[in-house]
Amino acid sequence: TLPLSALSSVQDEAVDKSNFKKCNQIAFYRRQKLLRPGKSLYRVLLDSVTLSDENVKFQIIHEENKVLLQVEIYEIEGNIFRLKIDEASPLRPRYKVPDVLIKEPTTQRLLISHKEAGILVLSSVNEDYKLRVTANPFQVELQSKGETVMTVNSNGLLYFEHLQPPPSDRKPTAQNEEAASDSSKEKQEDLGLWQEKFGSFLDIKAHGPTSVGMDFSLHGYDHVYGIPQHTETLLLKNTSDGDAYRLYNLDIFGHKIHDKIGIYGSVPLLLAHKPNRTSGIFWLNSSETLVDISTKAIAEHTPSRSAAETAKQRAVPLTDVRWMSESGIIDVFLLMGPTAFDIFKQFAQLTGTQALPPLFSLGYHQCRWNYEDEQDVKAVDAGFDAHDIPYDVIWLDIEHTDGKRYFTWDKKKFQNPRKMQEHLRKKKTQAQLILIMCFIFLPWQLVVIVDPHIKVDPSYILYAQAKEKGYFVKDRNGQDFEGICWPGSSCYPDFTNPDVRKWYADQFAFKTYKGSTNILFVWNDMNEPSVFKGAELTMQKDAVHYNNWEHREVHNLYGFYQQMATAEGLIRRSSGKERPFVLTRSFFAGSQKYGAVWTGDNTAEWSYLKISIPMLLTINMAGISFCGADVGGFIGDPEPELLVRWYQAGAYQPFFRGHSNMESKRREPWLFGEKNTQIIRRAITERYVLLPYLYTLFYRAHTAAEPVMRSLWIEFPGKVETFDVENEYMLGNALLVHPVTEKEAKTVTVLFPGSEEIWYDFRKFKRMEDAGTVKIPVTLENIPVFQRGGTVIPLKTSAGKSTEWMIDISYELHVALDAEACAIGELYVDDGHSFQYLHKKQFLYRKFTFHKNILSSSCVDESGQYHTTCAVERVIILGFGKQPTFVTASAKDGKKKEVVFTYDTKTSALTLENLALSVDADWEICIS
Repeated sequence: TLPLSALSSVQDEAVDKSNFKKCNQIAFYRRQKLLRPGKSLYRVLLDSVTLSDENVKFQIIHEENKVLLQVEIYEIEGNIFRLKIDEASPLRPRYKVPDVLIKEPTTQRLLISHKEAGILVLSSVNEDYKLRVTANPFQVELQSKGETVMTVNSNGLLYFEHLQPPPSDRKPTAQNEEAASDSSKEKQEDLGLWQEKFGSFLDIKAHGPTSVGMDFSLHGYDHVYGIPQHTETLLLKNTSDGDAYRLYNLDIFGHKIHDKIGIYGSVPLLLAHKPNRTSGIFWLNSSETLVDISTKAIAEHTPSRSAAETAKQRAVPLTDVRWMSESGIIDVFLLMGPTAFDIFKQFAQLTGTQALPPLFSLGYHQCRWNYEDEQDVKAVDAGFDAHDIPYDVIWLDIEHTDGKRYFTWDKKKFQNPRKMQEHLRKKKTQAQLILIMCFIFLPWQLVVIVDPHIKVDPSYILYAQAKEKGYFVKDRNGQDFEGICWPGSSCYPDFTNPDVRKWYADQFAFKTYKGSTNILFVWNDMNEPSVFKGAELTMQKDAVHYNNWEHREVHNLYGFYQQMATAEGLIRRSSGKERPFVLTRSFFAGSQKYGAVWTGDNTAEWSYLKISIPMLLTINMAGISFCGADVGGFIGDPEPELLVRWYQAGAYQPFFRGHSNMESKRREPWLFGEKNTQIIRRAITERYVLLPYLYTLFYRAHTAAEPVMRSLWIEFPGKVETFDVENEYMLGNALLVHPVTEKEAKTVTVLFPGSEEIWYDFRKFKRMEDAGTVKIPVTLENIPVFQRGGTVIPLKTSAGKSTEWMIDISYELHVALDAEACAIGELYVDDGHSFQYLHKKQFLYRKFTFHKNILSSSCVDESGQYHTTCAVERVIILGFGKQPTFVTASAKDGKKKEVVFTYDTKTSALTLENLALSVDADWEICIS
């Protein structure tokens, strides 16, 4: 959300690109770019090598300035290597990112297998990996079974600005005097060593220049991905000077498409893929970071095997990646895969997995800036009922508060928020009690916005408390940092301080947050942090945080910490029983542990619908499965066709929310004529019927770090034609989704990967005859979705008004046969809202297998127990060769019963009805 009528001048600023820096306006980038590729000036002091159970340590020296750096190399369980570089004796400690790693990683002992003539070779315990350290110049080559996968500092771009005393404190030396006369004041200013100007803003660098950087060469790779968040293509592009990918969380209203500027979130994880291997680089640094990428072909020589044979050479791709950060230390994790799924597990082992969302949050969310008052909320709620459209959550933006004071309510518009929530709850539970007596249900949910900025107002209890306790971020002079945001003059809680996070979490307690109930959940917006009229519309880098760290060190962590504190508050208010739901705009590596993210202030244009797909795929790759884009586009008014197409896409993406801004026309799903209402209703209904599959995918994301929404290459790693596909994707391993992103499209071109794969139309059950790239006709009614042969998808037999209405609706299974007439799939079930699945093992995890004409249900995880009266009522088997003569079903140790079936000769789909097979029991269906 960014300023409109009330702050129109700020809006003009916000969309003005001159408010944001280009790379060449960033001083540390200019300084680093003065170091050109070539021989590194760093040399290893081989006599400093020490080996312990934990790591290998040695020192490197810069040949010119003679500063010593300490290098530590670790091998971490599960094919991960960690490289840390810090000053051997810094003037003061340098910032090391806390709280992102879930624990100190378990290390394995490296062995020194060779040390002579300027070479040090380290071997992993299993000897699969070797690290070849060259002393002069310093370089590390990482080999897997003899193949070089990655080289560190091969272009000599290791860059480390050591801490120095301020110029005024220095003792004059001949060297200093020479430097002073040598470099003019202008040059000093251009390098931005001790202060840096941008427009009217001056950034004073109390500790001087502290930038760090390093280059990595990825051998045999020319496809690289990751480092969200940018409004960019899936495949990372080659950068040229001044065009690096920027990781710096910024509030950019209506961000441009195909721009490498950092927007709301940053995950410094890069993936490289080639047909036989995936590798990753996780650069753990929370200061502003720039990434340069260069892919080229190099000649590789194959030696001749005999005197008669001449040596051959072939062109092999090589990608160089250069990371440059403003401050901190070098702390980088080299994720060796070798598969993409291994990389996801390795990254999760370091930063945690996706939190398991409450089931309601996978339903449809209706949001607007702003629903006016209690009557408006009730009217919108009634509209969904009247038009028979399922939904779960209604959202309130900033206008619901008392003058933008968060944790409060506007006394005129929301006179009785508790009663309003009771209305939502009661309406829900009454309806459910009519359906099934004696069952306890959760209500419809409400999400309210809680931004980080706090209005400067001594009579506002939140401000008064934080002020008294010294909990606000300070400016460089030690006063509370004040910036302009929605309420006007505002202060910003210092979430990097654990005491502030605890205090903030306590604000969500029911007794403290007046008018809140257990159906109220939270949206953290503006937490980059957004500061209107600030440098780049954010906080000054020389503001000061907990333990005296400057904002420049922690900038990209600010939103991460607010979401952490909010999630903790929601868990604590239920005494640790209920799962939270928190949506954040700003994020970092590890944000997946605390909830969901979205792509921010997009625009109601076709190009934004199109770019949302690679943006979401990239965020999923970086560990955050629970993500989405505002359906319809936040800014502007979508034409009906665009809105319909966006609903159809959003229904098959992880987080599904319609949102629009204050100046957009109202766009509830029923306002665009009966035909469009019908199509949108169908899209949302498809989502609700698919929830058992989606919830199971989230359980896999939570327990096995598998992304919910996947780029094609992740599922088909050997198929080069998939490597740059960004207009379609896999939802889990079973569904291929191709949103329609062109106006008035009559056909779309779909790539069906893998010639050996079989694909079926998800709605019509018909097998697709052609493999490869196929033109598919489309109408406005729906978007192409296909089920992969060899998979079983669990669905509900029908949709209800919301997820809670659907708890006892029976299941159906869609069994899509592969070339061997086999299929396999899973279903995860729990209560949908509590932590009982974790603490009390109250869950069901079932596996469905089709093999030799028998469909069987078995338990995947015997430790879980959960009773449900729900049954599998229907099974549809796709690609079943011929009409059967007889079908029977039997529970384990139970009697066989005959099954009613129908067979469609046109589609080869076999439908089995009235099964009443218990979800929580073993059973099998035999087809003769």
